Amino acid sequence: MKSATRSGQTSGRGSLQAAPPRMIRGKGDQLSKPPKTFNQFSERFPKIREGWDLLGEAAKQGPLDEKSVRLMKLAVSIGAMREGSVHSSVRKARDAGATLEEMEQIVAIAASVIGLPSAVAVWTWIRDIEKPRE
Repeated sequence: MKSATRSGQTSGRGSLQAAPPRMIRGKGDQLSKPPKTFNQFSERFPKIREGWDLLGEAAKQGPLDEKSVRLMKLAVSIGAMREGSVHSSVRKARDAGATLEEMEQIVAIAASVIGLPSAVAVWTWIRDIEKPRE
């Protein structure tokens, strides 16, 4: 069986065949921008923002690629039941190349831990991001 590399090529132990994934993207397929309130908070509390940015940089050190990191952060956000964090994680995972199906699978995996009502709520939070942004 072949294993996929980060570039989507295979390494030589079989074949990978999958339906083309549905991508959810921001306006014009550009990277998502943080909400205005995040920027306002950052302006009001620059040291907190600086610390936040340092945490983000430290988390990038390791073997996981960006998409895997973003899906992991989505899973943690779901487990913590943090709606705003789920919204942010969906935008960032989408920007890193995650498909809607991959994010929905995270919800399905989490359902046995967080329960069906919570899983349905989280699923709606992910769907919130598909709506046009202003």
